[in-house]
Amino acid sequence: MLRAIAFDLWETLVTNTPEVSEVQKQLRLSRLETILVARGHAAAAHRIHQAHSTSWERCQELYWSQDRDIPCRTQVEHFLEELGLDAASLEEPTLAELEHAYATAAVELPPEAIDGAAEMLAQLKSRGLRTGLISNTGRTPGYALREILARLGLSQSIDVMVFSNEHGYCKPQASIFEELRRGLGVAYDEVMFVGDNLYADVHGAQRCGMRAVHFQPPVRGTAVAPPVEHDLEIVPDAIVTSLSQLVPLAASIDIAILPSR
Repeated sequence: MLRAIAFDLWETLVTNTPEVSEVQKQLRLSRLETILVARGHAAAAHRIHQAHSTSWERCQELYWSQDRDIPCRTQVEHFLEELGLDAASLEEPTLAELEHAYATAAVELPPEAIDGAAEMLAQLKSRGLRTGLISNTGRTPGYALREILARLGLSQSIDVMVFSNEHGYCKPQASIFEELRRGLGVAYDEVMFVGDNLYADVHGAQRCGMRAVHFQPPVRGTAVAPPVEHDLEIVPDAIVTSLSQLVPLAASIDIAILPSR
């Protein structure tokens, strides 16, 4: 029985073009620089582009490569460290302002919804399925992504959202799929998970006992996870190249309609 269907976020429900990604980056950096200069750190601010890159690499080395995640504030602390600044020496309002500037560039310049995402989610909900989402968040944390999803008209059709920076671990770790399963109130074998990444999405879901669908978009944006070396043979339960294909795919599986919450 299929009771729920859940999704990866980036490059499955939303996408960033290279052009939008670059403008987001420049907005983030200009706002960070303005804050630092206003607080008397102009000497450090001129290194902001390099710090933006090296702090990302540092977080990848320390956390994301191990499927761990961290609050956005910790990313900002690493960013300040790359600038030669001690976060503990800054006042809390300044740190909060820096975090907001760092985290919300994609709110001001949002990604695009993948073609058919809103319609597909609404149709699945109309069939009595619960819907969920897991996102490995990167620089845009859960609180910002919730606002983006609301602006794109997607959040109203998603029952449960799990974000790695809030959970503490990333896909394909089993614990983040377990948080999703608990939130949906279903068993693993009653969930179908859809994502564009074979390792994080398909393997992560299947290792927990979920059905897993590999979404292969015709055009991929910039929000693509770094490749992971593994010796696994990952075979999805199905492959789709359009989100509209998920509605008949779900209809082909016996659906158990759950009472609304």
